[in-house]
Amino acid sequence: MARYRVVHYVNQFFAQIGGEEEVNIPPLIKEGAVGPGRALQQALGEEWEIVATVVCGDSYFAENIETASETVVAIVSSYQPNVFVAGPAFNAGRYGVACGASCSAVGEKLGIPAVTAMYEENPGLELYRKGICIIPTADSALRMKDAIPRMASLVRKLGLGQEIGPPQEEGYFPRGLRVNRFVDRTGAERAVDMLLLKLKGEPFQTEYPMPTFERIPPSLPIGDLSSATIALVTTGGIVPRGNPDRIESASASRFAEYDIAGLDALTPAAYETVHGGYDPVYANEDPDRVLPLDAMRALEKDGTIGKLYDRYYVTVGNATSVANSERFGKAIAAELKSAGVDGVILTST
Repeated sequence: MARYRVVHYVNQFFAQIGGEEEVNIPPLIKEGAVGPGRALQQALGEEWEIVATVVCGDSYFAENIETASETVVAIVSSYQPNVFVAGPAFNAGRYGVACGASCSAVGEKLGIPAVTAMYEENPGLELYRKGICIIPTADSALRMKDAIPRMASLVRKLGLGQEIGPPQEEGYFPRGLRVNRFVDRTGAERAVDMLLLKLKGEPFQTEYPMPTFERIPPSLPIGDLSSATIALVTTGGIVPRGNPDRIESASASRFAEYDIAGLDALTPAAYETVHGGYDPVYANEDPDRVLPLDAMRALEKDGTIGKLYDRYYVTVGNATSVANSERFGKAIAAELKSAGVDGVILTST
C-alpha cells in the first residue's frame, strides 16, 4: 500500500475532456491518475499514489482565479495529500496561470508542498515563481517525457520533508530568495576567484545575479490623428479562409500581410481565425471582433483618422517565442515605416 499521497491538477485538455469547447468547465474531481498523471505516477514509484486529479477549464480558472483557487484548496484538503502537483503547463498561458495559482493557494492555506512546471516564457512563471517551486520545461507537450521525471524527483523530496537545495542543484527556476549558508571560503576570496575567471574570459557563476529589464522608450504621440495613416496588426490569427500562408495555430514561425483596400468589413465567408489558444467560434462568426476593420472604416469616414492603411499584418500569439515575436515586430515595423504609416492599432485575442 502506498505511503505517500499526491493530488494532481490538470486542465480540461490533459484530462481528455475536450479542447477549447470545454474551457469553461468549473473544477471537478477524477479519482486516481489521469492523462500525464499516469506517467507521473509511474515516475514516482510504488510508495506514492496519485489519489485524485482536480480538473478545471483554462478559461474558467483564468476568469475566476480566486473562486477556482478556493475550490481547489477545498478539494485538496479533503484528500490530505503529502504533496500537490500541477501540470506541467509548458507554454500554455492560461494553464500556467492556473497551475501557479492553485499551487500558491494550496501552499499558503494548507501548508502542503506544491510543485508545478512550465516553459520560461509562460506568464504563470513571473506571477508565481517567488512562492512555489516551478520546474523548467520545453515549450510544448512533445517533451513531456523530459518534464515528468524532474517533477517526480522534486515531489519525492518535498513529500519526504527533505531540505531543498538551491535552484541550480534541484532544477527549479530561481525564486529570488536569499538563504544564509556556511561555506569554507570567505566572500572576498570567492569574489577574487570570480574576477580572475572573468579577466581570463572563462565562465563563472555569480552568487547574486541581478535582474535585467529591457527598456523600450515610448514613441511620440501622433500630433494630428485626422491626417494620420493608421495600420491594423493582429496576433489573433485572422486570415483569409484556407490560411494561404500556412501560419501555425501555435508557436508561429511566420507572419503574413493581406490587402483590405476597398473592404468595409471582414465577412465570415472570406475570413477565419487559425489561432489555437482561444475558442474560435465568436471570431469566426464575425472576424471584425478580433481585427476591427469595420470600426476603423467608421473612424476613417467621420474624419477621426486620415486613412486606414490598405494592408493588415497578422500572426498567432499562442505560444510564439519571444525571439520570433521580436523578429516579426521589427520586420513589420520596418515595412510600415517605409510605407509612411503614422500609427498602429495592435489587437490580440
